Amino acid sequence: MNITLFYITAALYLSATFITTAYLIVHNDKIIAVANKTILAGFVFHTITMISRWVEAGRPPFADLHEALTLFSWMLVAIYLLIRFRYRLAVLGAFVAPFALLLLITASFLPKEIIPLAPSLASWWLPIHVGLAFLGNAFFAMTFIFGIMYLIQERYLKSKKVGGLYFLLPSLDILDELGYKCLTYGFPLLTLAMITGAIWAEYVWGSYWSWEPRQTWSLITWFLYAALLHGRLTVGWRGRKAAVYSIIGFLILISSFAVIKIFSWGTHAVFR
Repeated sequence: MNITLFYITAALYLSATFITTAYLIVHNDKIIAVANKTILAGFVFHTITMISRWVEAGRPPFADLHEALTLFSWMLVAIYLLIRFRYRLAVLGAFVAPFALLLLITASFLPKEIIPLAPSLASWWLPIHVGLAFLGNAFFAMTFIFGIMYLIQERYLKSKKVGGLYFLLPSLDILDELGYKCLTYGFPLLTLAMITGAIWAEYVWGSYWSWEPRQTWSLITWFLYAALLHGRLTVGWRGRKAAVYSIIGFLILISSFAVIKIFSWGTHAVFR
């Protein structure tokens, strides 16, 4: 049942991607209204998919890469809906829907069979640690998206050609502010994920920190985002520099995650 719901969710996000692309071309408010309803419908089915998987597996749906990417996509769309409700950014769905769809497409090529939890994962720490980590990553994904939007809008302004996406994208100040807000949510969540992960590791393996690849890259990512947050708070990093840094930080985060998962290195290899 959960696999059927999974494909329905993917189909709705695919439809939303086509509809939002049409909106970027014709700039019709009626089209984006349909797109927003389609994304919302996709999120509802996405939520039911996660619940169904949880019920069928008898455990939190975070045990393998298929489930992890599905969770990541769900959290990204959840954050988008909150931002969409608060700021009424019609164009944002055109960037989020393809991203959420890409995560589900990737997940669709991975093994979907329900597997039992490894003994080391059968703990209430699992939903806490993984939930915090992926929620933080979802906020970082939003900083990445706002960084991309910022650079696009900046290019329009520098070229002095007001056309295309110029009239659809928010001002540079709003994009910079939203990127910063997502950073201020994502960084504490990443920090809490690392702390809970260390406590869990001590409980399971007898060591808070073993310098295995996932821990090492999490620490590198933490320092990158800490530097960005520090720069924004103390040095006044704003605008293009912050946008570029956000993009680079997320690309490093997602690349390290993919490589480690593919090659199944370290103790985090239990999430296969």
